[in-house]
Amino acid sequence: MSFDLSVIPNKNIIVGITGGIAAYKSAILVRRLKDAGFNVRVVMTEGAQAFITPLTFQALSGNPVHTQLLDPEAEAGMGHIELARWADLVLIAPASCDTLAKFAAGLADDLLSTLYLATSAPVWVAPAMNQQMWAAKATQRNLATLVDDGVHVIMPESGSQACGDVGLGRMPEPEELARQVTDYFHKAQRAIAEKFGLLASKHVVITAGPTREAIDPVRYISNHSTGKMGFALAAACYAAGAKVTLIAGPVSLDTPNGVHRINVSSAVQMLDTSMQLLDEGCDVFIATAAVADYRVAEVAEHKIKKSGDELNIALIKNPDIVATIAQQDKRPFMVGFAAETRNVEEYAAGKLVAKKLDMIACNDVSRADIGFASDENAMTVFFAESYHLPKRDLEKASKQEIAQQLVEAIHDALHHDPAQDEAF
Repeated sequence: MSFDLSVIPNKNIIVGITGGIAAYKSAILVRRLKDAGFNVRVVMTEGAQAFITPLTFQALSGNPVHTQLLDPEAEAGMGHIELARWADLVLIAPASCDTLAKFAAGLADDLLSTLYLATSAPVWVAPAMNQQMWAAKATQRNLATLVDDGVHVIMPESGSQACGDVGLGRMPEPEELARQVTDYFHKAQRAIAEKFGLLASKHVVITAGPTREAIDPVRYISNHSTGKMGFALAAACYAAGAKVTLIAGPVSLDTPNGVHRINVSSAVQMLDTSMQLLDEGCDVFIATAAVADYRVAEVAEHKIKKSGDELNIALIKNPDIVATIAQQDKRPFMVGFAAETRNVEEYAAGKLVAKKLDMIACNDVSRADIGFASDENAMTVFFAESYHLPKRDLEKASKQEIAQQLVEAIHDALHHDPAQDEAF
């Protein structure tokens, strides 16, 4: 079982909109929720329609807008029950003072208040009102009742209000509300992944990107690695329930959601960080980084000036990170990568044995369509002989898809019992 935490598939959100000038923000909220991958339906009170039209929300959500309690066009005229069962979360934004009072008292005289009583989905309210109305004892009493009833209250922000007052009562920005909703479902999916995911309870350490070996304060030796494959693997491992630490060389990529990132520059720094994490506990070590084979023997203290047609620089060999980790007593499951330009499978199979790896994934970086800067990849996976697993060819696909297939391969090797092979 694998979980993609970058999107929220097939989750249904009802956005309830009540009367108030903040209703204009709800149009942006619906758009942001749609952008995040949610299915969105909108319910509007009569007061809300005085500020913004249902047609706006129909266009943004892609669904009809619900405004009537007893809608003859709804299923058997019981639209509120149909909606109540459909929702995975009900978000009232803005939530007026009047609506909060209805919810607290259990009144059901319109579609939204009836829906509130009929749904078993979590209900969130984002109050928006005049600062004095917010501070009123009755409002605070109603909020306390709702919290006791299990409603999640998103606190209003302070600032200038349409009436000219300044104080608490402004609805948070739609981007912030959408972020909170997305985080809620991410955490829920993450909890499932941590229990049932392919790499549940595993600590995965991944190296990614190039290394830079300084020549002087302004020059260095490096390579064309972008780190895309390693970052895609970090996201896939996290989605599969693992705790993920990403040791990243110098790349311009955003850190995947939920992943702990440690930035390094040189091969020696990458090895030192890897060894430290190994001491702290590591179950799977994935070496996707394109580590420089050599470094400058003596780094110049100041910028080297031009002084002739030739410049000779002495290089010394860098430590082999993946081979060093594989030789440790507390050895994790070792996954290597081989980026080759010829004899790809032959070289990869040799590295698998020579570096004492459990698994190696190789690709042909001479191909322009799957090279370093490409968003796609194609790989062949080999397993150590002791696993009795055949090689796997991963056909050309996005690096995200390849990463998910690699996670499956790691899982299969971790849970493979060679004794079963001997039984046949």
